[in-house]
Amino acid sequence: MDMENYPGGSTSEPNITNCSGPPAGSLQGVQFKDGMAVVVFVLGFLTLLTALINGAVIMAICTTKKLHLPANYLICSLAVTDFLVALLVMPISIVYITMETWSLGQVVCEMWLSMDMTCCTCSILHLCVIALDRYWAITKAIEYARKRSARRAAIMVGIVWVISVFISMPPLFWRQRSSSGSLQQCIIEHDHLGYTIYSTLGAFYIPMIIILILYYRIYNAAKSLYQKRGSSRHLSSRSMGRQNSVDHCRVSHTFCVSDLSNSDPTLATDKLSTNIRIPSFDADMERQDEQDQICTSRERKAARILGLILGAFIVCWLPFFLKELLVGLQVLWPSQLLSDFLTWLGYINSLINPMLYTSFNDDFKLAFKKLLKRK
Repeated sequence: MDMENYPGGSTSEPNITNCSGPPAGSLQGVQFKDGMAVVVFVLGFLTLLTALINGAVIMAICTTKKLHLPANYLICSLAVTDFLVALLVMPISIVYITMETWSLGQVVCEMWLSMDMTCCTCSILHLCVIALDRYWAITKAIEYARKRSARRAAIMVGIVWVISVFISMPPLFWRQRSSSGSLQQCIIEHDHLGYTIYSTLGAFYIPMIIILILYYRIYNAAKSLYQKRGSSRHLSSRSMGRQNSVDHCRVSHTFCVSDLSNSDPTLATDKLSTNIRIPSFDADMERQDEQDQICTSRERKAARILGLILGAFIVCWLPFFLKELLVGLQVLWPSQLLSDFLTWLGYINSLINPMLYTSFNDDFKLAFKKLLKRK
């Protein structure tokens, strides 16, 4: 999401388009070119890796019938969005950084900036929707299982795209008017403080707060279910054992813990309802002791998964949006190198997302293995 000046412009005066660089024949220029070759290679590798991994997630969900579930449709939509970032945003950013000036024309500039903001915002909002889906799945399991459908997932994805477009669209109304002569920069200027606040709140700060609240509640709900399961050794009633098994399925699916062979918690619940056997009192006591240890381990694993998801999201995007807000408030004037680094740190979230949201699920692992065998 490029909302900062790129090479060739001064960050303190965003309207200046005069470009300057070291002499081509100087030693400094040669060293810069050598360093730029390394930068282009690294950024190109990250772009290719982002496209391949997100493409693999899309292929896995499309070709594996077992993954055709509403929860996975949201993950597929996230992968499509991140794939668009790798296909339409990251390559042009590499060209821009390499050439140090914009030479692709006004139309491409408008398209690139719009796709950049829309896709990156949409990727962030997808994380918010996935968190909301998991929150409902664990706190309103029975009620939400009836409402959870492909149509509902499609509506949620549609809302995310509409919000993203409305966040990225306003600059089009004033960006085109300012073009005169040859275009040397392709940037979103920070001379509209109201838009800077509006876009950063809508694209990151509000979704971040929602995600933190939802995952905090998810973890608390899961923890209480684990504790409830552990305390049931004192109440070895048959109905209690069945309910705890159902609760375990909800928790396991919510955190994508790969101890369930089925991705759908509803189906897992149905299997438990029909196949569960009632053990004797002594056997139940022994199993409860073992399951106490298992539940404690799963609770730690759930905490680690949540930590990874939230940590990756915040580390990748918080520095960028903090910088955007400070630049809009004219408190900070970052260097070219820092601006590019923070922008690409945000792009890397599109590489991390598919790995975090699929690597803890056995069904995805199996689908990836089948894809590799086909290749």
